[in-house]
Amino acid sequence: MDHDPGLTALAALGDFFVLRTGRPPHGRPPTLAEAYVARDADVEREVYANPVIFRVRKVARSLRTTEPRVAASIAHLGFAARLWSVALGSAALYGRVPDLDPRLLRWDADASAPDELWLTEVRGLPVERIGEVVREGHLVPLARSLRAQLQLSERLLWGNAASALMGAVRQVDHWAAANGHAEAASRARALAADLFAHPTLRGTLDPVTRRRRSCCLYYRLPGGGLCGDCCFDRPPGTRSRRGPRS
Repeated sequence: MDHDPGLTALAALGDFFVLRTGRPPHGRPPTLAEAYVARDADVEREVYANPVIFRVRKVARSLRTTEPRVAASIAHLGFAARLWSVALGSAALYGRVPDLDPRLLRWDADASAPDELWLTEVRGLPVERIGEVVREGHLVPLARSLRAQLQLSERLLWGNAASALMGAVRQVDHWAAANGHAEAASRARALAADLFAHPTLRGTLDPVTRRRRSCCLYYRLPGGGLCGDCCFDRPPGTRSRRGPRS
């Protein structure tokens, strides 16, 4: 990280791992610290009034769903994937994680997927702080913001976080295998094991299959099916399910 202050190496891992640095070139999107506490209801007119709910409504329009909690879950899953990917990818490549303090990280809620993030100041932290950086710094306040405004299960949101983390681990594994970086994959897996041992993520995935024990609600989208790690064998209503619904 010290030798790559722009974090450019992360792009090799995929779009979800990219973290732009410096000031955004267009406008002034809010920091995530501001986004997590915004409560202005007039989000149709102004993206910065409540970026979290603006993003949920944008996702709802894009996926053609009229169920806010479904759109919120999908938006949350994508955002969690971005945060875990950036942090885990940095740990794997640099042996450090960037300080993703919500006051330093800007987010354009009106951009296309994956979520566009800008880190205004790059500061490296020990990899052992990855849980503090992502979980406490973002996933806890984001869940609080969403649940204060929409009917969402906390269990569903932590299931999303677990699924997103496992997805990031798999992507690092694939990249490492293709590029001969076994040590990077080992580092990522070890960190993930510690993260999954935390009470918030413990038990969210089946220990053998790594399939989640809650549902992200993707099946409720028009034309939606089941995710690869879904707790269901088939969409609810077509056959008995494997695990509990959210």
